[in-house]
Amino acid sequence: MKSFFTVIVLASTMALSAPTLARADGYISPFVGATFGNNSGNGRMNVGADVGWLSGGIIGVEGDFGYAPSFFGNKGTFGSNSVMDVMGNLVLAAPIGARRGASVRPYATVGIGVLRSTIDGVAGTGAISNTEGALNAGAGAMGFLSSHFGLRGDVRYFHNLTDSSTANSASVDFGSFHFWRASIGIIVRP
Repeated sequence: MKSFFTVIVLASTMALSAPTLARADGYISPFVGATFGNNSGNGRMNVGADVGWLSGGIIGVEGDFGYAPSFFGNKGTFGSNSVMDVMGNLVLAAPIGARRGASVRPYATVGIGVLRSTIDGVAGTGAISNTEGALNAGAGAMGFLSSHFGLRGDVRYFHNLTDSSTANSASVDFGSFHFWRASIGIIVRP
């Protein structure tokens, strides 16, 4: 967990010290949330950060990193376990109000990346880990209280992909692992 917070601090420092384009807004948004809509236990905590860039118009890109410790259940039952997501997303955001200063920006996002699930197991059982491609989609709003600071909330759906390639054909199908994440956090832009 210490390394996770180190990554957040380093990413924040880089994002805030990078030069900005005249008609673009970079941002970083650490968040805390909960997962739901899965068969592994709802209400599990999730933490992470989004780092993104929005053009002066409505299109942007974003990197999403989320980490859910004890995703599959408590450590007494499953041992140490977690799910981590790393996604690259396209963002469509509608600016309402001034481009700088107090404003609201509702948005929709969709992207692709990876989900990594890990279960270390309880004493005497083997560890299991799985990394696979995944899709995510969601919507939310960024509310800026000033030119540089605001609040952000969103809901996203994550679903794994299963590659069922054969010698004669290749296709990508949806797997069976999926969940929703609701989160709230701060948003900081230079």
